[in-house]
Amino acid sequence: MRFLAIVLMLVVAAVVYGVLHDQVTVRISLEYFTIGHASLFATRNPTWLACLWGLVATWWVGVLLGVPLAAAARWRRWPRREPHSLVRPLLILMGCAALLAIAAGLVGHLAASRGWVYLVGPLAERVPGDRHVGFLTAVWAHTTSYLVGLVGGTTIIVAVLWGRWSAARRES
Repeated sequence: MRFLAIVLMLVVAAVVYGVLHDQVTVRISLEYFTIGHASLFATRNPTWLACLWGLVATWWVGVLLGVPLAAAARWRRWPRREPHSLVRPLLILMGCAALLAIAAGLVGHLAASRGWVYLVGPLAERVPGDRHVGFLTAVWAHTTSYLVGLVGGTTIIVAVLWGRWSAARRES
């Protein structure tokens, strides 16, 4: 049961982060959601788009990180980690992801404003020219959030395994 609680906690955390993140980025670039993604939703309302895409685009990240984290926390006879013991590392990861996404968005905005990066191909044609900078700002923020989530989540998994292994060695 605790295994599933950990997975569910990660799914909820990922979705909450995704919805909050998208509430910001949808206001930077509505086109990122309406042109840069498949048209899954029959709305252009920014709040609804952010909620719906926040759910669709992040629940799987919670599962992808939640299953191995639950296994790392509960597997074998080593001292097991309870779900509540993972809340703090998870909140730290989410905070770091948010701060780094903001920083990356600012860098992306600067780079796009100066013409150092730009849209090409069909996206460049479909996104109105005056909206390219916002679109690229959102791309940088989203890419960074996924990268930080993957690296940070993997780091937490390894740290949990290491901590449990070390505790088991001390007990024996």
